[in-house]
Amino acid sequence: MKLPEKLAIVLRVPKLTRTRIVIAVTVAVFADGLQLLLGPVGWIFGDQIIDVIAMLLTSRLLGFHWLLLPTFVINFIPALDELPSWVACVIAVIALRKREQRPPLPTPGPAIDV
Repeated sequence: MKLPEKLAIVLRVPKLTRTRIVIAVTVAVFADGLQLLLGPVGWIFGDQIIDVIAMLLTSRLLGFHWLLLPTFVINFIPALDELPSWVACVIAVIALRKREQRPPLPTPGPAIDV
């Protein structure tokens, strides 16, 4: 398999299902909650690991989206990592994916003159 084919597989956008949405939101809530619970001690011992796992799981569930990158970086800033950034990002990605996957509106046909 060539590199572009592998990249296409990794970057594919899966169809959103209720199960994928619930699991993605659960991962985000768990990641933000665990980081909040660990507080400043977590920044030394594990916030980055939690962020990597949250990004990988979210990307796998919802497909990679560019909004995941700033969220990942924001969590490296000590004061901003206390915000529920994963939850906000996952909700934004879900809304954008739903809009992308919405079927197009039917175009009106030519007017029939009687």
